[in-house]
Amino acid sequence: MPVQVLINGAKGRMGQSLIACAHEFTGLAVGGATDMGDDFSAALAKCDACIDFSHHSALEGVLAACIAGKKTLVIGTTGVSDAGVARIREAAKSIPVVYSGNYSTGVNTLLWLTRKAAEILGPSFDLEVIEMHHRMKKDAPSGTAKMLAETLAEVRALQYNDDVRHGRLGDVGARTSTEIGMHAVRGGDVVGDHTVIFAAPGERVELTHKASSRDIFARGALRAILWAHGKPAGLYDMRDVLGLK
Repeated sequence: MPVQVLINGAKGRMGQSLIACAHEFTGLAVGGATDMGDDFSAALAKCDACIDFSHHSALEGVLAACIAGKKTLVIGTTGVSDAGVARIREAAKSIPVVYSGNYSTGVNTLLWLTRKAAEILGPSFDLEVIEMHHRMKKDAPSGTAKMLAETLAEVRALQYNDDVRHGRLGDVGARTSTEIGMHAVRGGDVVGDHTVIFAAPGERVELTHKASSRDIFARGALRAILWAHGKPAGLYDMRDVLGLK
């Protein structure tokens, strides 16, 4: 029997991509599709698992319903608050949850390379992250950009909330040695571009990933739900799914 998956946020761009790509995966079938105003709990009851690409404001209800029904959950929603992340961690004590800011295989390779480059290049290199997305994206920075900055902060023993500087305006003074620059660009129909810059006197290293189709994220999330279904309760990410840990 294929794993019956509920797609939540089905009317959105990612929801449509998930539905379109699902047929590529044997052992998986779309058992339901919900969006704002639909009876999520009733649809979930008919499914084995859920992929949520809706809105962070719906997260509490999604988590509660999945816990109650013991359903595997993949969360692709961005803009989740610190309190929301804490709630995800709590939910993962009861059910298997995959939570990632990006489900692309290429982006997760970028994350791995970013960690390695930060370790090799050391503290003499200044760190900057630049992301660009389509003009309709509402939250900033992107979940992927935040993951990249968090990776850099971890290597440098810094804190994301304290050491990431979001843009610069006016007489901000010289760049400090501990800050991580973060810059969000919006325009056109860009699916998602991310660049990590390592800059030192005399040289610069740039790592870039550019997405041209949302299908790469959909395929990653579908791969994640198949991987996670049947796993013990716990909080996982795409590094677990791809074996990059």
